[in-house]
Amino acid sequence: MKKKSILRVTALIAALLMLCACQKAVPAGGEAENTSESTTADTREPVSVNILAVGDNLIHGVIYNQAHARSTTGGYDFTYAYKNIASTVASADISIINQETIIDPEKAPSTYPCFNSPTELGDEMVKIGFDVFNLANNHSLDKGESGLRNAIKFWKSKNVVFCGAYLDEEDYKTIPTNTVKGIKFAYVGLTEPTNGLSLPEGSETILMPSADEDRIEKRVKAASEISDMTIVNVHWGEEYTHTPTERQRELAQKLADWGADIIIGTHPHVIQPVEYVTAADGRKVLVIYSLGNFISAQDRGPRMLGGMMHITVTKDYQKNTTEVTAAKFTGTVTHYDSGFSNVRVYNLADYTDALASRHGVRSTTPSFSLDYLNSLLRRGARIYVCLRNRRGGAGTSCGSRLCRRRDTARGLCYRGLERLEKAQREKARYAL
Repeated sequence: MKKKSILRVTALIAALLMLCACQKAVPAGGEAENTSESTTADTREPVSVNILAVGDNLIHGVIYNQAHARSTTGGYDFTYAYKNIASTVASADISIINQETIIDPEKAPSTYPCFNSPTELGDEMVKIGFDVFNLANNHSLDKGESGLRNAIKFWKSKNVVFCGAYLDEEDYKTIPTNTVKGIKFAYVGLTEPTNGLSLPEGSETILMPSADEDRIEKRVKAASEISDMTIVNVHWGEEYTHTPTERQRELAQKLADWGADIIIGTHPHVIQPVEYVTAADGRKVLVIYSLGNFISAQDRGPRMLGGMMHITVTKDYQKNTTEVTAAKFTGTVTHYDSGFSNVRVYNLADYTDALASRHGVRSTTPSFSLDYLNSLLRRGARIYVCLRNRRGGAGTSCGSRLCRRRDTARGLCYRGLERLEKAQREKARYAL
């Protein structure tokens, strides 16, 4: 026998012996019991992703007309409107916005009540750093089915994620996701109102309605199965009120039970409370009932104040958990001069009394000021959530100087009881 053949036989015998040695005995009448355990722990350090969520990008005619006037090419230049907020948007790992007005490239721009925005608006949003767009809202059908389909195709041409509207069932099968720093996020978008408009009978186009709870439940569950974190964008509630409706609260609980991890609300055009709800499986789900307007040309003081939610999501490989570990609510201000001129948006932290004194909204809201805005932020949003110490349990404090007591029933940490009481005293002065 040749040397190579001998070596091959020897190797085969050795392999068979090794296989027999590794094979576990099979109990009588059953399958082999798998008792093997991984002895190698995942020692990777935790990673965190910073998320920024804002409200309605509501583009009235004065906004796009001013953008047209500033363009040197005959198109639309929206740089001025967003330049004061652009660095904040760009600094987040993921930035999410509700695109209130559709973008149909085949139709001319239009304003209230049936909106359509220039394509340059979408380009500007992408340029300053928005990554995720909710398309499901009460203005999604302002230009009919063709308008919505053209808007979907427009966003498909961009390197972004969008949710809430789909060309057909085949398009709907793919759940929108992105992965940042090894954390996979899935997105669901849905709307409660459609302004009485509907898709034609037999249409293949899909606009996600909140009323179809069976479909929504399946969607949220499917999203949670393929991701580390499921974010639901929902257009709901009553316009111009700071108080969530019972329907908002009921749906928030259902979404949490179905698998949502973060719920971002829009539509009321003013800010509403932020809180945790406890899901059926014990998870703490962050609910932002309304972030108000990101930008608009509306004409009342409370609608000038929008919200930004800064959320930190952390994946702990050693604990095998992915959860919200921090959240902070800050304000934005839509500012315009007299006659709705020079519309632009600011961080509330950068806004001044000098600017407020020149705001065109003072013609309808004479008390508009920086103090007015801060009072609305404290009272309207009622940010009771202390996220930095939510594992502390009911009756504990986060240690922040802003925390004075805890609502033991809901496990929420109050920010400055004294400030809330002051806001209540000022209710008559700052009537909504």
